[in-house]
Amino acid sequence: MLPLSRRSFIMGLACSGFAGAGLLAHAPAWAQTFPQAFSSFSVDIRPLKAKGLGPFADLVGQAALDELYRSFADRIDRRGPRFMLVITDIYMTPFTDGGSWRDLGGGGSGSDGMDGEALALGPKGEILARHPQHAVLDVARRSTEPDEPGRAVALAQHYVRWLRRRL
Repeated sequence: MLPLSRRSFIMGLACSGFAGAGLLAHAPAWAQTFPQAFSSFSVDIRPLKAKGLGPFADLVGQAALDELYRSFADRIDRRGPRFMLVITDIYMTPFTDGGSWRDLGGGGSGSDGMDGEALALGPKGEILARHPQHAVLDVARRSTEPDEPGRAVALAQHYVRWLRRRL
């Protein structure tokens, strides 16, 4: 592994700081328009099933639904809109130990990710508010024991917990 120069390290920090600043600047505006109480929760995994994930999509959907009820337990109000989480994509890295096929200091891709959108739905199914989100979770497992179902459940829980923080 090649050592990282001080200049490369500082440039990397600066670039990552600037990259995150633009994304976070718009987030409070989205979160302010989202309702604070919900009458029910549901998870739409049809985009995952359309990609051929089948029972794996069911596992992710059930884990997300369980975590929605746990994380938003204090925000249940039967008069509020329905909360629907649409999970559009899930990425499970093959490099569970944080490495990659070339370990040259470019950073491993040992992270799992999930894309989706939280929707607040009115009584007739109209979308009252939406909050798109991408969540990433680092994987710290040995490559000989990848445990994809456990990682998928942990990723779904992580995604919902970030929704709770953002909304």
